[in-house]
Parts: sequence; structure tokens; C-alpha cells
Amino acid sequence: MGGRTSCSLRVAWDDGLTAYDFGPQHPMAPIRVELTMALSRELGVFDGAGVDLLDVEPASDELLSLVHDPSYVEAVKRAGRTLEPDDAHMLGTADNPVFRDMHEASALISGASVAAAKAVWTGQSAHAANIAGGLHHAMHGNAWGFCVYNDPALAIAWLLEQGAKRVAYVDVDVHHGDGVQNAFYDDPRVLTISLHESPATLFPGTGHASEVGGPGAEGYAVNVALPAGTGDTGWHRAFDAVVPPLLHEFQPEILVTQQGCDTHALDPLANLTLSVDGQRRAYEELHRLARKTAGGRWLLFGGGGYGLVHVVPRAWTHLLAEAAGSPVDPERETPQEWRDFVRRRTGELAPLYMTDGREVSFTPFERGYDPGDPVDRAIHATRTAVFPSHGIDPTL
Repeated sequence: MGGRTSCSLRVAWDDGLTAYDFGPQHPMAPIRVELTMALSRELGVFDGAGVDLLDVEPASDELLSLVHDPSYVEAVKRAGRTLEPDDAHMLGTADNPVFRDMHEASALISGASVAAAKAVWTGQSAHAANIAGGLHHAMHGNAWGFCVYNDPALAIAWLLEQGAKRVAYVDVDVHHGDGVQNAFYDDPRVLTISLHESPATLFPGTGHASEVGGPGAEGYAVNVALPAGTGDTGWHRAFDAVVPPLLHEFQPEILVTQQGCDTHALDPLANLTLSVDGQRRAYEELHRLARKTAGGRWLLFGGGGYGLVHVVPRAWTHLLAEAAGSPVDPERETPQEWRDFVRRRTGELAPLYMTDGREVSFTPFERGYDPGDPVDRAIHATRTAVFPSHGIDPTL
């Protein structure tokens, strides 16, 4: 482990969180969460001072109603009993197959995310995580994009119920955080920022720079739509050009982040080309921004990520270690015990190191805009669309 001062971290966990399982042919396999927790344990992430596991309970129907239509919740319960599709609520599609006890598994993830939010908001810990959470696509009345209940939106809605007046949500999943954006599109108390692959080439087909928020909340939905093929350098140039200025201006009371790691070059469902090293640096930056802009209060979730063995466990272990204040040396070998476990559980050979061997660097956007560069055009479009609403000059 690295030498940074430890942070207080609560990790919401229950073995039941791996029951969110659409079946053996579905890309969102719960083994990715199981392997993450196993790797984190082997590397001692949970052994640090101030790091504890947090007991969780399923979200109640009343809690779910903060974001979801009660008739939809009833439809999820019914589908989980009958295993019959429900077209009106988009249950039983290829993306969202029905499975036994679907409501119970989904409600447990949502309950875990709200428990993590409570731990931070009430001062039990500076940071809290639900690595099984981050199901950012689910809508008010339907499932969408592998997501049944929208746990990040529920956590934010709970925070607002407690009196929060400024909540920032930063989503670095390769897919647009559409469900969270929609939930708060008209609410200036919530600043949503999503960096994702362009909707021209990837689901869900939304997340254009022109989506800036509803009446009275213009500028509080922020979208950076990056071209397919964007790697570590371009992604970090875009992040640096958009996220820190907005968070410094907004000064949230708590920073909520979704860390889908499907931005990786090996992810089978998308077209960005980041490395684990680029993802690790993003987690460092989000941690720094939580300290600088949100009084250190940081609520963090998992999300997408379909490189089940080679990407997700390493990326999210780096995330948890960063949040614990004890980052893992990227040059460190993965533990042999973990590699053996991976082989037994999946039949695959696990990666040998916690790094992809990449050095991540970029030139800040402020040093010059290149209109011939598609990444720079995406940055320019976003800054032009939202910066003036926050009193920030988009040209600086």
C-alpha cells in the first residue's frame, strides 16, 4: 500500500449484493463484484485504520418512491415472482431480463447506496462506497440499460430529503448517466456531470452537450460527449477542462461519483481506449476534488464494466484503495491467492500486475484549443453550453 494518510471509509457490503444477476449469458455478471471484493481483501484495502464494512438493508417501497413510480416497483415485484416479461415497464428485454426475486436484489443495492449516503451525510465517515451500485440508467417508470432501480438517484434524492442544498454528481462511465440526469433535470440543487462516449456511437443515444437542464436549472446538466477511440490523454484533457472549474464554482456539500470502468480499451461493449492507469488517475482526481470542493465528503459507486477479470477488479480495487487513503502501487503484482481464486471461479488467467504499464499525461485545454481535434471540439461544445450559466468564461 502507498504512504498517503488514511481516510475514513465505509464500504457497504452484503453477499446478497451479488444476487443482482440477469443470467449466465448477460454481460453484467456479478462475478465482477465478487472478484473486486476478493482482490481488495487480499491487498489489505479493508485493513486500514478507519476502514469498515457497512451493514445494509433493502430499500423500502417508500424510499424507492423518491425516484420510482410505485406502479413500476409493483411491476418489478410481480415480474420477479412470475418471471413473465412486462413490456410497459421494459422488463424482460435482452438488456433487462427478468429473474427470480429481482425486486429484492435490486432493492438491496439501492438500500446499500442510501446507507452509504447516510454514513457520509451524518458524519460517520468522510467517504462511503457501494461498489455494487451505480445503476445509473433506470428511469422513473421503467428498467433501462441493465438497471432496474436507480441507486445513485435514490441516494441523491435521500440527501435532498435530509436538507442538502448542493449535491454534485460526476459520472465517468462510458455510457451517458441518463437516468440520474433525468431525475434532477429541473433541479438546480443537483449538478450532474457525465463524461461518456458520444451518443452517435453508443447507447443510450443521449448526453449531447446541448442537454443542459430544464427551466430554472439551465447549466446544471453537463455532458461531455467524447469521440469513439478517445484514450487516456484525451479523456483526462476533457475531464480537467470541465469538471474542476464547475465543482470549484458550485461548491457542493457532498460529491457523488459513479465509476463505471467500461471506458477501458478491453471493454467489449464500448469504444473508448483508457487503461487501468488512466482510470486510477481519474479516481485520484475525484478524491482530490472531494477534498477541495466538498469538504472531503465523497460518496462513490461502481457502475458499468464488462472486462470481468482483467479490468473491473483492478480498477475498482484502485478506487476503494484511493478512497481509503492508501492507494495500491500500480507496479504491485496481484496476489497469487487471488489469481488462484480467479482461475477456480472463472477458468481464466488473472492479470499479473495492478497496472497496464501506461504513463498518463495531457496538455491542459487552457493552453490552446485545436478545432481540428474532435476531443477539443467536444470540450468546447460543453464549456460553451454550460460555463456561462455558472459565471465562468468558457474561453479561458
